[in-house]
This record gives sequence, structure tokens and C-alpha cells, in this order.
Amino acid sequence: MYALLVLDIQVGLVHGPEKPWRCEALLETVNGLMVKARSAGAAIFIARHIGPAGSPIESGSPLTEIAPELMLQGDETVFEKHRPNAFASTELEARLRACGATGVVVTGMKTQYCVDSTCRAARDLGFDAVLIADGHTCSDTAQMRAEDIVAHHNATLGGPFCRLVPAQAWSFQLPVA
Repeated sequence: MYALLVLDIQVGLVHGPEKPWRCEALLETVNGLMVKARSAGAAIFIARHIGPAGSPIESGSPLTEIAPELMLQGDETVFEKHRPNAFASTELEARLRACGATGVVVTGMKTQYCVDSTCRAARDLGFDAVLIADGHTCSDTAQMRAEDIVAHHNATLGGPFCRLVPAQAWSFQLPVA
């Protein structure tokens, strides 16, 4: 069984000064994956990144709220994280195991930080990590365009750290034996 993990689709990233590449398409993709997960009875976990006190994303900041474009229905498990790796100092691993998940489908932001470190950690913890190829994004940096960052991480992570699957091809339904 697979669970869906949505990383950091929050106001400060979606509506911040550094516009994420293909953000509208990402939101549509993630919302579609949530529909698929619900139809299959798969658990949905939503991570909110919280920064240290005094930072723009400190606890209680409106920038840490889930972006309103994400179609939540109240059946998701929303949790806070303080590190790029969504497993670090959170109960995510225990919650995934408690719901019977053997795999985790990773989506969200930012590609080179939280998406990357969470995919690697999921595999290290024994989960079948699946990265949705068109289900993560970031903003341009001084060194590289966001489109290239996403392509680079898809190429780097796919294989040794996760399975890379386009959203349209992913199904939470397990094949019948």
C-alpha cells in the first residue's frame, strides 16, 4: 500500500516573491493525486515546513499555512517539519507504518531541498519511494533555472533513490495478484 506525501505547498512558497516553476500545473497535479489516493483509500500526509523563531516561516506565521489552492477535505494528516527531510524529528515514519504503507509517493516543493532529502530518506527507511516526475517544483536560483533543477533531480533520484513515475501513469491501486 502506498501513501501520498505532499511537501510544503504552503502560502510562503506558492505566493512568495520567488515564483515556483509551473506552480499552477503542480497544484493541479497534486490535487489530482489526492483524488486518486482518496479513491483508493490511501493515506494522505501534508507537510508544512516551519522555520526557527524570528524567521519569516516561524511557527504561527501565515506563510506556513497550506496554500488555499490545495483541495483539502479534512481526511489528510497535516504535520509540521523543521528539516528538509520530512522524516527527521517527525512521526511520519511511524504514521506510515501504522497505516500499513510500504511505499510513499512524494510530491511538492522544493525539489532540491525537501523533495530530494525526503526521497533519499524514504528509501533508506525501507519504503518504496516513488517520485512523481511532474509533481514537484522549485524556483530559479542564481546558478540554475528551476526547469533544469527539476530535470536534474528526476535524472539523479530516479533509480537509486526512488521510482520516477509521471502523475498520469500513477495509480494507488495495487495490481491484483
